[in-house]
Amino acid sequence: MMKKLVIGLFALLPTLSMAAGPSMPLQEANIDLTDQASLQRGAKLFMNYCLGCHQMQYQRYERTFRDIGIPTDIGQETLIFDGSKVGSHITNAMEKDDAAKWFGAAPPDLTLISRVKSPDYIYTYLKSFYKDESRPFGVNNIVFPSVGMPHVLQELQGLPNPVFEEVEEHGKTVKKVVAVETDGQGEMSVDEYDHAARDLANFLAYVGEPSRLDSESLGIKVIGFLFILFIFAFLLKKEYWRDVH
Repeated sequence: MMKKLVIGLFALLPTLSMAAGPSMPLQEANIDLTDQASLQRGAKLFMNYCLGCHQMQYQRYERTFRDIGIPTDIGQETLIFDGSKVGSHITNAMEKDDAAKWFGAAPPDLTLISRVKSPDYIYTYLKSFYKDESRPFGVNNIVFPSVGMPHVLQELQGLPNPVFEEVEEHGKTVKKVVAVETDGQGEMSVDEYDHAARDLANFLAYVGEPSRLDSESLGIKVIGFLFILFIFAFLLKKEYWRDVH
């Protein structure tokens, strides 16, 4: 009986995961893991704006720099701010207890966030912050309502204003935030910020699976080898059975 219960719970996990997803359609990030310039810009954004709170403790600086085309000496000089060695994991000095006290919960490690949530989720999330003075940090998020983190890219995007729409929920008409519009106070234009959000999503997608491009390349080679092997096997089979018949 217990075995059946465990199997049933595992069968329900995908459904529960989907149910916990965002209630709005996600925008397509259209990431490109072969675009090293985008990955480098994404790494710069992460190190400057995200690493203070979010770690990537399963990824090393050296591997990251090598994979995305940043010379080790330049990466060490411009993207390592705490004196860590280039072979170190990408971590910060924030204690979990302090983080939980400041933010309500410790900020999650982001090494695998793109695999758990998807690059489209990250891209949409970064574009969905809006002004909400009722929240502790003065911001909320359409994708992640009642978010506990500040809008760390606010100086780039500005602080967008919410766009409300009346919708029917449980038989009642309620006002709901369905979009955001820029306040024009950011350092970047709307298009520039879109590109920045895409670069960051692209970088996190790479970090979630650093060997993806190598695996895809190897997979193509293996399929090509098997195709050639099939041709030779087919010709050998015909030659063998020709004498039998």
